[in-house]
Amino acid sequence: MLKKLPLFFVLFFFVASPFIEAQEKSTNQIKNLIKEYKQDRRGPYSGIKWFCKDGSQREARDPCPDNIGGGIQHASFKSSVVDLRKTNHLFFGEILASLSSYDFIDKKNNFSRLKQYQIGKYLSSVDDGWVLRRAQYYRGAFQSEDEEAWGKDFFETLLRNDDLILSNYFLFRQALKDIPHNGDSNLAQDMRSESKLIAEDISSFMDVRIKIHGQPDVTDIALVESYVKKNDAKLSVAQKKEFSKLLVTMREYYAPINFEKLSSDVNLISEKNTTTELIADFLKTYRTETSPKVLVTEVSRLLYEIRLGVNTFKSSKDRLKLLDISNQLEHTLLKEVQNWQVVTLEDNLDKISALACASAGTGLIETWEYNAIDTQLNEAMSTRDLSIETLNTILTHSRSIVEWSTSMVKANYQADVDKYTAFEPMTYSFIDDRVRSSVALNLGETVSNLGVFVSKVSKINNQVMNIESQTAIRGLNPGYAFGELVVVDGNPDDVEVNTNKIYIFEKPPHDLKPVAGIMTVSEGNLVSHVQLLARNLGIPNAVLSYDNLKALKKYNGKKVFYAVSNKGNVVLKAEDEMSANETALFSKKERSKNVIEVPIKDIRLDVSKVINMRDVNASDSGKLCGPKAANLGELKHLFPDQVVEGLIIPFGVFKSHMNLMMPGENISYWTYLNNTFAKADSMRAQNESEEVIEAFQLANLKKLHDAIIKIPLDATFKNDLYTSFKSAFGNSIGNVPVFLRSDTNMEDLKEFTGAGLNLTLFNIKNEDEIVKGIKRVWASAYTERSFKWRQKYLSNPENVFPSILIIPSVDVDYSGVMITKGINSGNDDDLTVAFSRGAGGAVDGQSAETRLITEKGNTLLAPARQADYIRLPDYGGTKGYFTTFESPILNEKNIEDIRKIAKKVRAKMTEHTASSNQAYDVEFGFKDDKLWLFQIRPFVENKKAKSSEYLLSITPKIDADKMVSITTPL
Repeated sequence: MLKKLPLFFVLFFFVASPFIEAQEKSTNQIKNLIKEYKQDRRGPYSGIKWFCKDGSQREARDPCPDNIGGGIQHASFKSSVVDLRKTNHLFFGEILASLSSYDFIDKKNNFSRLKQYQIGKYLSSVDDGWVLRRAQYYRGAFQSEDEEAWGKDFFETLLRNDDLILSNYFLFRQALKDIPHNGDSNLAQDMRSESKLIAEDISSFMDVRIKIHGQPDVTDIALVESYVKKNDAKLSVAQKKEFSKLLVTMREYYAPINFEKLSSDVNLISEKNTTTELIADFLKTYRTETSPKVLVTEVSRLLYEIRLGVNTFKSSKDRLKLLDISNQLEHTLLKEVQNWQVVTLEDNLDKISALACASAGTGLIETWEYNAIDTQLNEAMSTRDLSIETLNTILTHSRSIVEWSTSMVKANYQADVDKYTAFEPMTYSFIDDRVRSSVALNLGETVSNLGVFVSKVSKINNQVMNIESQTAIRGLNPGYAFGELVVVDGNPDDVEVNTNKIYIFEKPPHDLKPVAGIMTVSEGNLVSHVQLLARNLGIPNAVLSYDNLKALKKYNGKKVFYAVSNKGNVVLKAEDEMSANETALFSKKERSKNVIEVPIKDIRLDVSKVINMRDVNASDSGKLCGPKAANLGELKHLFPDQVVEGLIIPFGVFKSHMNLMMPGENISYWTYLNNTFAKADSMRAQNESEEVIEAFQLANLKKLHDAIIKIPLDATFKNDLYTSFKSAFGNSIGNVPVFLRSDTNMEDLKEFTGAGLNLTLFNIKNEDEIVKGIKRVWASAYTERSFKWRQKYLSNPENVFPSILIIPSVDVDYSGVMITKGINSGNDDDLTVAFSRGAGGAVDGQSAETRLITEKGNTLLAPARQADYIRLPDYGGTKGYFTTFESPILNEKNIEDIRKIAKKVRAKMTEHTASSNQAYDVEFGFKDDKLWLFQIRPFVENKKAKSSEYLLSITPKIDADKMVSITTPL
């Protein structure tokens, strides 16, 4: 019998045990806490105390004595604030002087605490103090001199680390704008937030605020002064004070370059070298310069040189001064670039070139990315007369710089912004605010002007409602659609999509269910499963700017017609503006042509033993197993050293289990499945609505899905599996981590790819999890997403049979996808490759490093902007990591290996499949620079969409060889 424990011991166990973790606070609980803090005169603080150097604390009236080293005075935190740090890793109302540099930088969480401080500063500026709404006036909560001294010490500590500066240049320059350390302020943010607060109070000021927010320049001061003068009688005393505050900020922001201050700051740098000489030379040479073009060009170059030179300084104090000078120079550039009036095409190209350099100098793009894009731009701009084809190439590269720049901001802050947006929606504007306070704003405008010019001379025009700046819109996949328009501004993963609607996303969701059409601000990458499905099924897909998305919000819920041509121009119009030809596209007769039949006449359901992957080849696809396993078996024969061993659970094993009796139904699982589709056909014959029929099917399939997960595996099959596992992988099940990949007979049909619709289980080692995983993979064929894609495009979706491919895990350094043709170029001899760090790269829509690889060269289409990735530890499961972008993922050896493997794949697969012009979709990875092949499948494009008469009719005829002089006026 157990002894009764003393009460104090029981209490100690439940309060102090390290095995008991505090429960994470819900979104509603956090919202309520924020509301309390806003209303409390002390905000998130509980009182003022002295914090002594020896670690002790004293009351406000009892200072720390000198004999223990003294101390500092600031607020202590409420227990609820401290709890939030532990439960949710959230940090509100930070007092910097109370922190250690190590805790604040929070490197293990990808600098989340530092970023949250920046987000908190932003929220405070746009929401009247936010959690400090009343505590802003809480005397003694923190001392500005203590905060500034801490900030200076923090940066001097941080900047000792060469690698951190190299890998996080953008983030740390941004942090310098927010963390007090030099009597500094973020005037650009202050100007936007002050104008925003006034506009929220006075609606008639909104137009002026939009101008300040979107296209700021020095004339805005006169605009505000004029507004105040005109409305003087209507303004309250408090409102006049707010306008005065805004005008002070604006005048300070737009003040002329303070050469004396810059010279003084340079003189404070103790170490003199090439970088300081360049700055001093600039300050001397351009002191009286008045040309905005010259100033912007020279400041851009100087920003880049500072970035290259910062690590050459030994002293972290000198590095800090140098980066502060860099931020001052950026401020100068942002003012002067607004005065650079572009007149000719040459002016426009020069401005793009300068701002591309500034993007690299301020960290928006990495130096290696700049070198790649600058080389491409210089090659294209090398003559006085440019062909329309060359102009389009320049436009593509220029758009890339804008996209890479905005993606850098998102890559650094999106995760924390999403976290905060859940309980504080205003946070979502933080990224937009950062972009608008950078050179990306004016670069985007300059590139947009180039787009207008190129569209005019190329005669390529988008027709997207009546919104402005349509040149940022470009088509990815040809196709057309009709349906309700849904504009999703924010995280799309919780949006329940509808098959018949057209969606505009800020970023594409990871697991997109079938839709009529999509447009996204961020395309993810060209070869993700979502992009391949859209391309394969003729779903119109385009990219637009975030400003375009916001402009289209007013059409949310309207019925629209949407089309993307073969050349990438885009049409989006209201239902009542559709032509007769466009209306005719959506007749039942036209739609019936899209339906595809899954072939089953050759399927072998009698084979119910586990098969070694070495014993199959491409001819077994759709018979014994799906194309993943059959083609990988083919690759194992062709490239034995670059393909892992594998096992296949064929269609027959699945079917034999589906013939078992389904609990509670008195019929087999297979009969239940077929009865469901038969009943749906009967309902359709009785004119039930498709919504009712789909709801019935989904409910039945959910029941089937759940039942399959619990199905008892046949003992003979399990013994066979265990024996085969040890034979193939050299060790018993439970000792080798493996992938379980669904592989159905509906994949890689001539008109349907099925990419990514069913389950893949990563790196499973535990025996019981492998056994459960087999049933989970089988059941995944009946999830809502998988069913909806099949149901829309297959005439016999009940005849989908899943096999399973089991392969051992390879903990690759980076992985991705290759399409053995140029997707954008259309050249069958090129390769389109997308790669991300770690396992599972590129297929799930990560912002991947994407390249067009030709026989002798390679073009960077997009750098990676995915901050997180996973690796495959030998104990099973996945482990998360964070990465930075200062170097490319693929090296020259990798690229040459990719060329070689692509050549072999084309030759060997053609030899075995008797198809000479078939492109392939290949998944592979590199481990210690060795290439491993994981999957190959035919690359399926929607030929109907590409050949549609209507799409041809809206595709402009372009004279690519027509020449345009760079002196041509814009």
